[in-house]
Amino acid sequence: MNRDDSMARLRDRAEPWDIAIIGGGATGLGAAVDAASRGYDVCLLERADFAQGTSSRSTKLVHGGVRYLQQGNIGLVMEALRERGRLLRNAPHIVSDLAFVVPSYEWWELPWYGIGLKVYDTLAGRYGFGRSGHLSRREVVEAIPSISTDGLRGGTRYYDGQFDDARLAICLALTATQHGATLANYTPVIEFIKSGGVVTGLVAQDAETDEILRVPARAVINATGPFSDEVRRLDHADTKRIIRPSQGTHIVLDGSFLPGDHAIMVPHTTDGRVLFAIPWMGVCVLGTTDVPLDEVTAEPTPTHAEIDFILDTANRYLAQPATRADILSVFAGIRPLVQDAGGDSTSSISRDHSILIDQDSGLITIAGGKWTTYRRMAEEVIDQAASLADLEPRRCVTHDLAIARDVSLDGQGRLIEAFPVTAEGVRSACSHTMARTVGDILARRSRCLLLDAAGSSGLAEPVADIMASELAKGAEWVANQIRSFAHTVKQHRPD
Repeated sequence: MNRDDSMARLRDRAEPWDIAIIGGGATGLGAAVDAASRGYDVCLLERADFAQGTSSRSTKLVHGGVRYLQQGNIGLVMEALRERGRLLRNAPHIVSDLAFVVPSYEWWELPWYGIGLKVYDTLAGRYGFGRSGHLSRREVVEAIPSISTDGLRGGTRYYDGQFDDARLAICLALTATQHGATLANYTPVIEFIKSGGVVTGLVAQDAETDEILRVPARAVINATGPFSDEVRRLDHADTKRIIRPSQGTHIVLDGSFLPGDHAIMVPHTTDGRVLFAIPWMGVCVLGTTDVPLDEVTAEPTPTHAEIDFILDTANRYLAQPATRADILSVFAGIRPLVQDAGGDSTSSISRDHSILIDQDSGLITIAGGKWTTYRRMAEEVIDQAASLADLEPRRCVTHDLAIARDVSLDGQGRLIEAFPVTAEGVRSACSHTMARTVGDILARRSRCLLLDAAGSSGLAEPVADIMASELAKGAEWVANQIRSFAHTVKQHRPD
């Protein structure tokens, strides 16, 4: 997966692509894998780095959605549970099972949550990760030594999946490339090509060279998540808004706050969501919130209220209270919820996805959904695109398609011992996964920024120097990268 090669293919191709995809997050990358593995000629353009937005800022769970079961959305839960099982089978190097404990402090909680999670098991069927069951007070403490025991009666254990979201995104990009797709990051779409009002391609700009690229295509898919309306306005300036964005914030604590291999699930919070405390890559991830937004930004900023809400809620369950001083990193993502006519609370909006085809231009937009169901979303949108473009019908093959392995940044000779990044790993990420900035390396090819924002700042200069050599950049580029990453670190601190 080499960016220079991709740009050359985009530049030199005169014949229309079968399908052009805008957006390099979970949905767009999944669609590229699906289309390429069917044998269609497909290209994908991403304006920043792959998964730089929402798709690298999730709760790190591959799950059916216990909360959706509470809402009565049985269809979404069943679909997500099936896709969860397929993802574990197709990407065992990224996805693993994880045990969750729902602690009970009231007499009615044990039977209530126990019944609900038995239903969850039943819906999972052969795709289940393990059977749920009651735990005594002692068993809960054994599973989660750091849990608050004041009033603890017992708990319920169930199983779901865990993953590294940014890593899966890169692996999907590699998989799509292996099957013949052409992918390019840092290539924003700035205009549509039209004939008789119908979209017949797009105009993009190489953000590194300012080169303008004309990309003809038989079908164009808008898979830009929270920015779906922005792209739709390139098609029709007065288009009606369909995205109702919601921000979810997570905080990261030292792993000592949640030792062991069990997670905590808090089934009901004051904002209508569940809250998770998850052991992940040696740290403890707490989240998430659900706050409606009026404006979508590339770098959403967690609010003080969100951080306080997470800490206050988590501290009801942790024997060792956490404070702002304990936070290693904080990150926020924007959920691209599809507009709902009723209610003010985004927590009540379905996480189902929607596919819209503009009746005049034929632009296809896919929005909503979640990481767990990305494969199913891709299958549906490529079916629609192939039909709209009158392409030869070809069967989806991703149900059992193995997902590629990525390059490792770790090994002998770490740049800083506390972080899994080596010079050879940085070079490989540049040459094989299109890493173009220090942020690409430290936020997504590795997760150093999320694991310890302040600590990761010490890697900026050595990583920038290595990348400059690999990408033929000069001293000014290095200085800009160090300055830019310092700003990113500041955004991931709770101050």
